[in-house]
Amino acid sequence: MAGLQDEINTVRQFNRFFTRQIGVLREGLLHSPYSLTEARLIFELAHHPNLTASNLGNELGLDAGYLSRILTKLEQQNLIEKTRSDDDGRQRLINLTTAGQAAFALLDSRSNDEVAEMLGELSDRDRLRLSEAMHTIEEILDHGFKYAEPFYLRHHEAGDMGWVIYQHGLLYHREYGWDESFEALVAKICADFITNYDPAKEHCWIAEMQGERVGSIFCVNAGDNIAKLRLLLVDPKSRGLGLGTRLVQEGIRFARRVGYNKVTLWTNDILVAARQIYEQLGFHLVEEDHHHSFGHDLVGQTWELPL
Repeated sequence: MAGLQDEINTVRQFNRFFTRQIGVLREGLLHSPYSLTEARLIFELAHHPNLTASNLGNELGLDAGYLSRILTKLEQQNLIEKTRSDDDGRQRLINLTTAGQAAFALLDSRSNDEVAEMLGELSDRDRLRLSEAMHTIEEILDHGFKYAEPFYLRHHEAGDMGWVIYQHGLLYHREYGWDESFEALVAKICADFITNYDPAKEHCWIAEMQGERVGSIFCVNAGDNIAKLRLLLVDPKSRGLGLGTRLVQEGIRFARRVGYNKVTLWTNDILVAARQIYEQLGFHLVEEDHHHSFGHDLVGQTWELPL
């Protein structure tokens, strides 16, 4: 027990050191008028346009009431604007205004300058050690924290491929009427992943909530230094929690970390919720094709995200 307490103390000491080191305890982050939370919201909206308040809350783990107050303040300062979604009139999409983009540019520039100054005082060896240590911390803690999210992500284990195949076959039949040929396709994708698995360039995430599997996504090597996201799935009981967005983000982060130049994926236009996630995270539609598959006439779509 004493050993665990020592480790807890070490983590907390590092947190205190690092928050002081990067200046987040100052009233205005980077000598700006914005708090840390306000600056983080501006950063998210600069990189992911057309987010909803729900998207932002799930991504940043913010209480809905607290987030609403901050968004109201940013809107009053003319930094953000809200527009009604064309796909769902109940949703309000949030974007930075011209003034908001200028605020982001200032924060981004000052942040780069501050980090460059910090790194400039270090030797090449120490910069490499620091970078590797930060990657290690991120990889170890990447699953999130117990009180930050209602779900967590883990690496695939024995039995997970069978679950992925079963859930895809069941849910797509229930929700879209797709026949068993879709389940056969998913089975082939899973079999290929296991047979050709390269842990240095490929990964599978399984989402769990209260000990139950509720989601999945795969990142595989498509050749030519291109990563491909496959088999995004969110169980209906876990929808609305930001899990789909989190799964896609994990795929993007992994692809960027291992050195891919681009991420691609293939979907169908009737999968509206998934397409909205891809668009919000910066993917662009590059190709459409009409095809008859899984017992239906469908419109396939290829989306890409340069890294």
